[in-house]
Amino acid sequence: MKAAIFYEKGSPLKIEEIPVSRPKGREVLIKIRACGVCHTDLHYLDHGVPTFKKPPIILGHEPSGIVEEAGPEARKFKKGDRVIIPPVFSCGECALCRTGHENICENMVMLGNHINGAFAEYMTVGEKDVIPLPDEIPLEEGAIITDALATPFHALKNRANLKPGDVIAVFGCGGVGMNVVQVASAMGAKVIAVDAVEGKLSLARSLGASETVLAVKGEDTAKKIRKMTGGGVDIALEAIGMSQTLETAFGSIRAGGRLIVLGYCSDPLTINPARIMFREMEIIGSLGCRPVDFPRVIELIRLGKIKLKELVTHRFPLNDINGAFDLLRNHDQSLLRSIILL
Repeated sequence: MKAAIFYEKGSPLKIEEIPVSRPKGREVLIKIRACGVCHTDLHYLDHGVPTFKKPPIILGHEPSGIVEEAGPEARKFKKGDRVIIPPVFSCGECALCRTGHENICENMVMLGNHINGAFAEYMTVGEKDVIPLPDEIPLEEGAIITDALATPFHALKNRANLKPGDVIAVFGCGGVGMNVVQVASAMGAKVIAVDAVEGKLSLARSLGASETVLAVKGEDTAKKIRKMTGGGVDIALEAIGMSQTLETAFGSIRAGGRLIVLGYCSDPLTINPARIMFREMEIIGSLGCRPVDFPRVIELIRLGKIKLKELVTHRFPLNDINGAFDLLRNHDQSLLRSIILL
């Protein structure tokens, strides 16, 4: 089969022929149809973030596909079933899994990090981690569900504790942030979308944002939001991963409000802890999504509460996968999510 292999930081992925791993036990072999292109992959390629499995490794953690073959002990799936595969597999046995925190499992295994991922024509995984995809949902666009859509759902429902009527400011309307906008709107929140690109704010309005704020260099965006909301938002969610934006987002919340850290950022922040204490504010991290929530996300899409097709803006064949990453690293304003078609 063909696969895109990652060898080292700063080098393009190489398309190579490698053997197909046949399914054993309760494993299933999946013919990959599509795989989303994520900033996490770019961190490995460009920024020196190490993978747990040392290269060479196949990246890609947002796949959809069709079951090609089931292992001799598999019970849930058969040849021809349409499926999606989550980015992270949990053990189901550690203390975190037992207390409902499977997304931060002590023994987590991530595609394209701990094990080979889905920028390949086939992959073999345990059937317990595979999720059926209803016929109503397109297989290609469905690839982005388990990360670009499920991650915002977990952040809003389980971490932000979003309730109908809450006012939320979403900082960054990219592939993940745009989904925060529409999921929050579907959950009954008043959404203020914040971005530096007017075109993305226009799309955010079509996906449920009640108001938008164009972030302009030199202007106090947090002050602008506090003024328009009469003191600040209930929840601010940062989906970019920049220390300056995180600080601005924190400055936009009211007393008793919450900042949700969704974008990856390793830079230090300058936030006054006295303000956190005296105003009873919260800063909360959010990672991925629990397996139990994937069916809920899928049902929201199936019912038309969350849009899917509009979110996939670019498609690339596997042979042009490096072009997809060039688009990502060049901050193309038309980009929300690219998928690799296999």
